[in-house]
Amino acid sequence: MTKELPVLGAALSLDMIALHRDWLFEKDRPIEIQSFCWPTTHDGDTPELVAQAKQLLDGHRGRRGVHGPFMSFRIDCADPEITPVIRHRLLRALEICADLAADQMVVHSPYGLWTEAEIATSSVAAAISFERVRFVMGPVIERAERLGVELVLENVEDTDPGLRARLAEALGSPAVKLSLDTGHAQMMHHRCGAPPVDAFALAGGAALRHVHLQDVDGFADRHWHPGEGNVPWKAVFAALHRLPQMPRLLLEVADPRGLRQGADHLIGLGLAQ
Repeated sequence: MTKELPVLGAALSLDMIALHRDWLFEKDRPIEIQSFCWPTTHDGDTPELVAQAKQLLDGHRGRRGVHGPFMSFRIDCADPEITPVIRHRLLRALEICADLAADQMVVHSPYGLWTEAEIATSSVAAAISFERVRFVMGPVIERAERLGVELVLENVEDTDPGLRARLAEALGSPAVKLSLDTGHAQMMHHRCGAPPVDAFALAGGAALRHVHLQDVDGFADRHWHPGEGNVPWKAVFAALHRLPQMPRLLLEVADPRGLRQGADHLIGLGLAQ
């Protein structure tokens, strides 16, 4: 029996959700709201933005998520004076999830070449890395569990596709899962010799619950429409179909006004709907 094609969604700011509302609502496509992740979005801005989001999403019956804050910090922060700021930002984003009936929040991975090399060559460094994340994220994970929100760890500069999976397992919470950004993986494959994108997908296994779909040339984090770069989309979707369940698929592009271009490319390849 032929598998049903997965339904594409999108990661968008509120104004772009309004622009693509008809397309998003026609199949109750998954939506990731990206208006709350920026450092310029302050506590005082939140009530008005949440009210706007509720109005925009009225009648939407698909699944929703929020991109958590990520700029200028890492979740393995070692500085005890900075840790409370990180927690505050992430906890605030979780409350926004609760207000908007969102059940996922994207959190950026702390890993990259330097940290991965330390972990690979020192069991002490590995233990310290995991415990730093546990210390920073402990209250955030507890709150996510109570709210029923999955925290999905997104690869950024990761070159080891299995390290986030080991971190999620070490944190020991059903609320901690994984995200894959196809463009990030492709960039690290080309520039740093990381495994190809489909290997990142397979390494996520049952914990991979969320995917950012974007294309690149391998040089930079372009966030081009699928079809404009060199991500091997057929291999990526073949890997996704091998997982125990299909993750949530969200187009995340630098030109959100032209969102349908990448969607139509993937649909034309017979990979999604």
